Amino acid sequence: MAESLPKTYDFASTEQRLYAWWESTGYFKPKVDKNKKPFVISIPPPNVTGELHLGHAMFVAVEDLMIRYHRMKGDPTLWVPGSDHAGIATQLQVEKMLLREEEVTREELGREAFVKRVWQWKVKYGGIIYNQLRRLGASCDWDRERFTLDDGLSRAVRRAFVTLYNKGAIYRGTYLVNWSPGLKTAVSDLEVEYSEEAGTLFFFKYPVKGSDDYLPVATTRPETILGDTAVAVHPDDERYQAFLGKTVIVPILNREIPVVADEAVDREFGTGAVKVTPGHDATDYAIGQRHGLPVINIMNKDATLNENAGPYKGQDRFACRENLWKDMQAAGLTLKTQPHTLNVPRSQRGGEIVEPLISTQWFVKIKPLAEAAIAAVKDGNIQIVPERFEKVYFNWLENIKDWCISRQLWWGHRIPVWYCADCGQQTCAEVDPTTCAHCGSSKIEQDPDVLDTWFSSGLWPFSTLGWPEETEDLKYFYPTSTLETGYDILFFWVARMIMMGIEFTGQAPFDTVYLHGLVRDGDGRKMSKTLGNVIDPVEVMDQFGTDALRFTLLTGSTPGNDMNLSLQKVEANRNFANKLWNAARFIITNLDKHPPNPSPANKESGVGADLTLADQWIRARLAQTIADVNRLFENFQYGEAGRQVYEFFWSEFADWHIEVAKLQLAEGGERAKHTLDTLVMVLDQCMRLLHPFTPYVTEEIWQHLRKACLTPGRPSPEEGWPEALIIAKWPAPTPTPPPSEPSPMGEGRGEGVIDDFVHIMEVIRAIRNARAENKVEMGKKIAATIVAGDREKLFASQHEVIARLARLEPAQFRILADLPPSEKPKQAAAIVIGRTEVYLPLAGMVDMDAEKKRLIKEIADLDKQIAKLEGLLASDFVNKAPAAVVEKERARLASAKETRAKLAEQLG
Repeated sequence: MAESLPKTYDFASTEQRLYAWWESTGYFKPKVDKNKKPFVISIPPPNVTGELHLGHAMFVAVEDLMIRYHRMKGDPTLWVPGSDHAGIATQLQVEKMLLREEEVTREELGREAFVKRVWQWKVKYGGIIYNQLRRLGASCDWDRERFTLDDGLSRAVRRAFVTLYNKGAIYRGTYLVNWSPGLKTAVSDLEVEYSEEAGTLFFFKYPVKGSDDYLPVATTRPETILGDTAVAVHPDDERYQAFLGKTVIVPILNREIPVVADEAVDREFGTGAVKVTPGHDATDYAIGQRHGLPVINIMNKDATLNENAGPYKGQDRFACRENLWKDMQAAGLTLKTQPHTLNVPRSQRGGEIVEPLISTQWFVKIKPLAEAAIAAVKDGNIQIVPERFEKVYFNWLENIKDWCISRQLWWGHRIPVWYCADCGQQTCAEVDPTTCAHCGSSKIEQDPDVLDTWFSSGLWPFSTLGWPEETEDLKYFYPTSTLETGYDILFFWVARMIMMGIEFTGQAPFDTVYLHGLVRDGDGRKMSKTLGNVIDPVEVMDQFGTDALRFTLLTGSTPGNDMNLSLQKVEANRNFANKLWNAARFIITNLDKHPPNPSPANKESGVGADLTLADQWIRARLAQTIADVNRLFENFQYGEAGRQVYEFFWSEFADWHIEVAKLQLAEGGERAKHTLDTLVMVLDQCMRLLHPFTPYVTEEIWQHLRKACLTPGRPSPEEGWPEALIIAKWPAPTPTPPPSEPSPMGEGRGEGVIDDFVHIMEVIRAIRNARAENKVEMGKKIAATIVAGDREKLFASQHEVIARLARLEPAQFRILADLPPSEKPKQAAAIVIGRTEVYLPLAGMVDMDAEKKRLIKEIADLDKQIAKLEGLLASDFVNKAPAAVVEKERARLASAKETRAKLAEQLG
């Protein structure tokens, strides 16, 4: 007796059980085959803060789809998991926790004790994210799990730093950097987010030395006046030519500074004369370098003012702004204030306003590395998907500045440089030295800074495989295959991996960069706690299942584009999982009708003359769908591939073929056998096509199908039934059967079969619509006359199918080749589908006025279509378009005219 599936699919009891089985059986581990090229993805390492968000859900869904697809294709497939220590983010979380729970700062704890507490945090919370990634179905090889601060990756970081240092590519210097006062560290340009905020433009006087005259100047940050070392005007600005070469007096501090001319001055901003503060503004710093101006730092690391601020020493930067302005008002040095929209730089992590600050930091000379990374994409060694991001990538790398790699944190890879108290020299080493490399003194102290997190994650594709050691994993799995991530970290991470990979291995770290977009709410807004529109993926999976969330993310997105996510979409895809389940339940419970010993003549696979039109159609459509999905996968159009399988399964297989199959199964015997062969084949192939999208429900269905079909004589794929869908063979495209092979109706196969059954479907659908429009009761059978022309034989062979699915009375259902106008039913709903006419004599049920209006509207619509096609075919389109395309448009015109003539006849 065939196995019976439960009535409903229970994702809650299925997902954890299947994942544990997959992992324990070793399906996630690659099978090394030196004769095959492996497919490898290095996971974008999530932070150990352990909070799953929709960004994680998106990248896991896309990458797991790629991994499962290549695994089913038979490629040795490796997905390397791991996590990032996330220097700033994690240290910030731990500092907040210590203040909240123990009211202690990191400075009060001391460096060693604080780092120990961060490791405790990592142990406690770091595993959470791994469990959540498993929840999403991530089929990683967890035995190869890595962490950016583990021993192996720490060795890799040391090797990379020392190598660049010895080449002279790493240097220490004092420059203007972005400073985060709350975090007390330098931050990268890429870690600064700019937001438009309401502010004030302050206009004031810069007194000219030895004169009652003054230069009018405007600023948005009055506190930085205290660090001014010049006032600049544009060399072509006639208003201020007389001031060039003169000296002006810094308000309150009374320092003398020069007036200089520089083309960087924007004559349209403020008064056209600008204060120059090289120590606290990037543009001013460049002006200062050109004119040899001194650099004055007025700010401490916590954004309070230092001794260079005179009487304002110790004040907070914003308190100083207010107090200085009041003092300048009292001194008669102010002109006015006015509202001004500011582009405010804020720390991506801490959120506070970033200050440009002169600081001694470590830098990488990045230009040579960037040139190699540009060449890798231009030469085609790396493909960026979608291609439009190549321009963005080139623009950033071509204008790149030296990379500030030091951070004033305690959590991270400490810079491997030691300073000697005796000789003043520095020692750079992979292994901690005990003495100075220059004088042998033991009085050495390590640099207190740590490396930028992106330095270690830039080594990720090869450090996770064992570099700098020449491991077997590194030799076989590197370079990796695809780097999949959000387009928002193309510079943060992707470009740096490419630069570092080429620099240290001589090879690009991957051949493809696939960029997904951001996930927004249903209205297209960025998700934020302030808006209250954040969707928690864990809650969504609890409510609708992992498959529903994954399928929604995958089919709702295209490469490089943001997507809008609503719970309604997820719920709809939960319903799709139920649709899969119900269809599978019908097929599996009917397997008892499969004859145990097929007749020898039909033992092959039930093709050719043994198949009905419906079976031939669904097989041909399956072949088309498989070919389309493979083509779309090869072009990274995963969302469209998923949508096509969805439409095929729901709208064609479940809604049409299974309904026809119910009639065929009722016949029993060989007809039931061939029907079940077709049903099982389509279900099996669809589960394979859908598995990368919805791994849980497809594996569960497939396991039930496999178990039911292991009975001798029941349907089986060519390769038999593997033990799991996750390792089953991916459906490969097969040629569509040639139209020359005859079908039972003499209509041919392939495209001909598809056209024939689609036409039958259109007729049935039209009859159903007519019934609905005329409010015919669902259970009531009606009469019908079909005038089929040269398709009479086709319709005759499908008499029972049409009657059953359109709910027609078989005894009053006529199929004719032709019908003279005088014999066509009066007072009937008339339908035209191509060359086929359908008459439904719904006496007493048809509103003839409404029917007349419908026919008039259809004729008017056809007239518009005919006019458009005639205009197209009368244009230069005929000469420019391919002959096949022109012929197709001519066929459309002929069909439209034929349909119009039939409708006009009915109207008459």
